Amino acid sequence: MKKISLTLVSVILSILIFAQAPQSFKYQAVYRDNTGNIITDQSIAVQIKLLQGSATGTEVFTETHNPSTNEFGLFNIEIGSENPTDFASINWANGPYFVNTIVNGTDFGTSQLLSVPYALYAKTAESITGGHYVGELMGTDGEDGVVFYVDQTGQHGLICSKTDIDGGSGVAWSNIDNVEIGATAKSEFNGVSNTTAIIGQSGHTNSAAQLCVDYTTGGTSAGDWYLPSIDELSHIYHAKYEINKALNTNSFVLTYYWSSTESNSSSAWYYNFYGGSSGSTAKCSTDRVRAVRAF
Repeated sequence: MKKISLTLVSVILSILIFAQAPQSFKYQAVYRDNTGNIITDQSIAVQIKLLQGSATGTEVFTETHNPSTNEFGLFNIEIGSENPTDFASINWANGPYFVNTIVNGTDFGTSQLLSVPYALYAKTAESITGGHYVGELMGTDGEDGVVFYVDQTGQHGLICSKTDIDGGSGVAWSNIDNVEIGATAKSEFNGVSNTTAIIGQSGHTNSAAQLCVDYTTGGTSAGDWYLPSIDELSHIYHAKYEINKALNTNSFVLTYYWSSTESNSSSAWYYNFYGGSSGSTAKCSTDRVRAVRAF
């Protein structure tokens, strides 16, 4: 019998929860067989359990979804949408919380929730004092990133990694450099969806997007980060002064940085951190990578 595996593209896409009503958050994963081949266009049963305290903690919430995988083997669900009453009763202040995923009866493990519960807690708090600001350090000495964008509420925004994560020499946009992904990877503002599409492309093994998804820090986990879209990368460039000042160092190289926005079959968009301009270049080029996450 063929063994089936689940590759989490992004365990929690916290950028998608802003101002949702009723409360819920997005969960995406790619369904693969034991050889790494994606399982496409298949209806599946996904049971979600939220556990309090630890990966083996008290079960406080459960619901079942019945999505179908798409042509990339990707499925999407909104945790909380099938059982909104119980979801709304969760006290996010009493975390940490963990999500356990069961697909077609097979347990695929448990991962800790990070930014999503805190955002939901902030949303439902009776009073919120203060707010976030561009240049704010997250974690010890900015270990968990630096805020480069804050929305109108002052409570949510985007964080970039403290340093480049490409090892210092740059990486190719993807190992697939001559096949167009298409509309799902061309968003100028949604780096999450672009990253998902890049990793889900048939034949994908490594990419700038994969580096971001795999990135971790002391206070974050794999799946919290993604490759920024061209517009998000532009925001990072224009916040470069505040980021460097907060870190007390010039943390950027004056060269090209990859965005997750595809241009065509052989090229993708970059942002030039020397002159502040954007353009497209060959996917096989080795550009720098800065990871992004939402809060």
